Amino acid sequence: MRVKSEKLRVATVGTGYFSRFQYAAWDRLPEVELVAICNRSPEAARELAERYSIGKTYQDFELMLDEVWPDLVDIITPPTTHTAYVRAAVQRGIPVICQKPFTPSISEARVLTEFIESKQAKVIIHENFRFQPWYLKLKELLNRDVLGELYQISYCLRPGDGQGPEAYLDRQPYFQQMERLLVHETAVHLIDVFRFLFGEISSIYADLRRINPVIRGEDAGILLFEFQNTTRGVFDGNRLSDHAAQNHRLTMGEMCIEGAAGTLSLDGSGDLFLRKHGARGRVRVDYDWQDRDFGGDCVFNLQRHVVDHLLRGTEVMNVARDYLVNVEIAEAAYLSHAQGKRISLP
Repeated sequence: MRVKSEKLRVATVGTGYFSRFQYAAWDRLPEVELVAICNRSPEAARELAERYSIGKTYQDFELMLDEVWPDLVDIITPPTTHTAYVRAAVQRGIPVICQKPFTPSISEARVLTEFIESKQAKVIIHENFRFQPWYLKLKELLNRDVLGELYQISYCLRPGDGQGPEAYLDRQPYFQQMERLLVHETAVHLIDVFRFLFGEISSIYADLRRINPVIRGEDAGILLFEFQNTTRGVFDGNRLSDHAAQNHRLTMGEMCIEGAAGTLSLDGSGDLFLRKHGARGRVRVDYDWQDRDFGGDCVFNLQRHVVDHLLRGTEVMNVARDYLVNVEIAEAAYLSHAQGKRISLP
């Protein structure tokens, strides 16, 4: 779908913690006009409407769609609301950006994806990690074959925000009550990044555990991936430990990609380094990026990507069917942990 007008008329729903990054990014896109905002709390909606000159505020999502009829709706609410909101927009033929997690369960994600496709609708999942500038640069370097034959990719998640009885309460308190945390909420980001960089995954083995007793779900674990091209991937996550960084949420950890011709590494400051095979030292990889808002301005990069698709017809990533693969892999991780064995993926 391509929007005929020069300005993309965007409506939103949600005013929670992470939404501030979305609103700030929309405000910076010259081709976008924020035309309406919906939220259960009218005060929160009015506050953002005043800040970003949004024309109308609503408490009823479907009424907003019927009165405003936007070119795009951005759903920035908890996953329990996603199915109803996505269905309402799809039934009206309105394209959607839907915050991840896509839905609360794999069964809901499958059913909703089938519904979206039955309507030939456009629903893009807001999975922004692959739009972080260091991963975009790593993808460019891998496309240039700087590492030759790829051996493996590893990532250590170390945000350091999961210790003690107050864990997550200052930012995302619902984390404490999630029955599934590390994989469902966090590792799914890196599953998507791994697929973006290395291709499709053929099997997974998972060993998960809960360290902090005040939360319900798992907060540490190791995932072992095998890719269809036979390379390997390791996700080593521990939300209680930190890593060397001024801002532990910038990269949230460190990555290493190894190949026949050398090694690429990412540190907690967003710096990339290349060490050629046989060399004792490594060299910094220069690239331009902004340390702005969340994750190197990845929210803006994602929204720029969607705007270019709708206005200019460029290809778009992470539509519902594509993103469903991430959800299937995350589900397989929980099955692997429960059964204590490697799970093959279709």
